[in-house]
Amino acid sequence: MMAGNDGRRWSTVAGWAARLLLLPLLLLAGVTLGLGWLITRPLHWAIAGEEGVSRELAADRTPLLNTLTDIGSTMADTPVIIALTAVTAIVFRLVFHRWRESIFLVVAVWSQNLVFLLATVFVERQRPEVRHLDPAPPTSSFPSGHTSAAVGFYCGVALVLALHTHRHTILKVLWWAIGLGVPLIVGVSRLYRGMHYLTDVSWGLVLGFVCVAVAGHALLGRPALMSHSARSARLSSGAPPRWSTSP
Repeated sequence: MMAGNDGRRWSTVAGWAARLLLLPLLLLAGVTLGLGWLITRPLHWAIAGEEGVSRELAADRTPLLNTLTDIGSTMADTPVIIALTAVTAIVFRLVFHRWRESIFLVVAVWSQNLVFLLATVFVERQRPEVRHLDPAPPTSSFPSGHTSAAVGFYCGVALVLALHTHRHTILKVLWWAIGLGVPLIVGVSRLYRGMHYLTDVSWGLVLGFVCVAVAGHALLGRPALMSHSARSARLSSGAPPRWSTSP
């Protein structure tokens, strides 16, 4: 009986993950690849003006802006995002005494990264033809991984904090000012430093926001599955299974 209950439970979890996480992310990946194909092939002529934007930004560089944008870009470097995500996930677990917020943050950050890596393999867009102020990684210019990672982490943290301080408007405004402000700083920094085109950064923002929304709907917007013991007790008593909002 217990083995059967376990089988039904894991079947329910698998169905939930496929419907609320896997399918939306596959759709997002397909749209990202399709858009990358369009801007590098049939619609390349329509966005030729992006080269002009990159050249104008490069022509207006100053030592101060070089330093500031270096800091802005670093806030979403891969090692930084990995470290921040790990530390914040542990803090969320200790503060909220459950795993839901921690799992949400990890899913939000890593889902955008998986879509980004998939796109870099197939799109292969060259970076702007200006002097690059950062080492050019061997990945495609489309989309901006720094920008999507910044949205995944900083907006993900802002969403968790806003949900837990929903009665305090000032705090919610503060969380979202930081959560939205940092990705914009990162995106502008990547443009200024000649690492991406405008469409790369723009889709990086969209990619990050969608991943946060998908993970938030699946993990924060719905009650968690009941614990194994509680579910088993209800099934053995003949009561129908239900969702529980307890940690």
